[in-house]
Amino acid sequence: MNATDVAHLTAHAAADLLRRRELSSLELTNAVLEQIERRDGEVHAYVHLAADLAREQAREADRRLAEGDAGPLCGIPYGLKDSISAAGLPLTCGSKILRGYVPPYDATATARLKDAGAVLLGMLNMDEFGMGSSTEFSSYGPTRNPRDVSRVPGGSSGGSAAAVAADEAIFALGEDTGGSVRTPAAFCGVVGLKPSYGRISRYGLVAYGSSLDQIGPLTKDVRDAALVLGAIAGHDPSDSTSLPWPVPDYTAHLEDGIKGVRLGVPTEYFGEGIDPAVASTVRAAIDRLAALGAEVGEVSMPHTRYALAAYYVIAPAEASANLARYDGVKYGISDRSGPDIWEMFARTREAGFGAEVKRRIMIGTYALSSGYYDAYYLKAQQVRTLVKQDFDRAFERFDALVGPTCPTVAFPIGDKTDDPVSMYLTDVLTVPINCAGVPALVVPCGESDGLPVGMQLIGPAGGEEALLRLGYAFEQSGGKR
Repeated sequence: MNATDVAHLTAHAAADLLRRRELSSLELTNAVLEQIERRDGEVHAYVHLAADLAREQAREADRRLAEGDAGPLCGIPYGLKDSISAAGLPLTCGSKILRGYVPPYDATATARLKDAGAVLLGMLNMDEFGMGSSTEFSSYGPTRNPRDVSRVPGGSSGGSAAAVAADEAIFALGEDTGGSVRTPAAFCGVVGLKPSYGRISRYGLVAYGSSLDQIGPLTKDVRDAALVLGAIAGHDPSDSTSLPWPVPDYTAHLEDGIKGVRLGVPTEYFGEGIDPAVASTVRAAIDRLAALGAEVGEVSMPHTRYALAAYYVIAPAEASANLARYDGVKYGISDRSGPDIWEMFARTREAGFGAEVKRRIMIGTYALSSGYYDAYYLKAQQVRTLVKQDFDRAFERFDALVGPTCPTVAFPIGDKTDDPVSMYLTDVLTVPINCAGVPALVVPCGESDGLPVGMQLIGPAGGEEALLRLGYAFEQSGGKR
């Protein structure tokens, strides 16, 4: 097996070879590092590569494997979105304002992967502070889609999806506030999971929209997603929003089949603005799920049309509060050329934040300001409740919902950067899930014009196990990467 073939392995296939001592973690890690050297010049998934650290961790993983002290992710190389802390590695969230910041601690998700023996390769590119749908709004420049480098990989976790799609990581962690794991998964043709809000600790994740953010895995297949979720999920007392749910073995029931599973198809998810070729590709995938034994029916989600507007009030409002901490005093860049501290705040933020971040801070600050709070932020929260109630009613009839992830396939780089509304509409099918706090799994389901299309499976809160079983059944029926 040559280095390219080794880098192409899934996590579970690599783990099997590692357990049988037919491959070492160091060999696997070196193969992936060679792939990064081959591909990342054009893809630009990484903003900081920690090759020496990766090799050191791989040697430690090989020691654990030799002693029989190894779980399913021991020795498996992965990448982290540049908003998830890893002690000793630079963390910038794709922004100039955090240049030079090195966190002294691991995020809980990072720590759990370290305990599992996974090998950290480095930090992956993203839209600045998670604010974007294309990974074009990064101070490091855009990431490109490995399937067609003239196109975007989706955002904001575009570096994570591109690294997995280009075999520059066996798996990666991203973060999803309004589609930031799922859109890149769909555009790059990989698997992406946005877990239930509270399923995975947010401790050590740099906040964008605190009531919406959730860490999630990007992987080469559904079994890998189940393995990674099992490693990082679970209650964490360091995160007050972390839920005390038990963590099952998410791989245990993958092969149980889906006969009798009730699948709802939201009519609004196939409405105006959805590319007909994307819609037909997803419809064909739904027909395949029906052929596997799922019971498919239509359902209406009437408040879907209002979810995007509500999201683009709530998320910027929370960002306005969260990003107030970047003032040039404690970390990151600091412009102290002015006459007083107020000028330092202003000049630091002017130099450090990009245009899209400034736009969303201003939107959020306006929505929270005196005289406008009730008209905008409070009203958006009321709409959010209505969106959640749509899901609650749908899950009384159905075990899961299914539809497209995005209205289109990956679009050309630069196509929407001057049209914010058009860019925001990329999220029209993903933001309702974050507003409701429920999980969603994206699996590749075909192509349109030679570019990947992702099917989105949505479940009730805590319903990740059933979604993984649905995704696995579809994948095994012929929907593999």
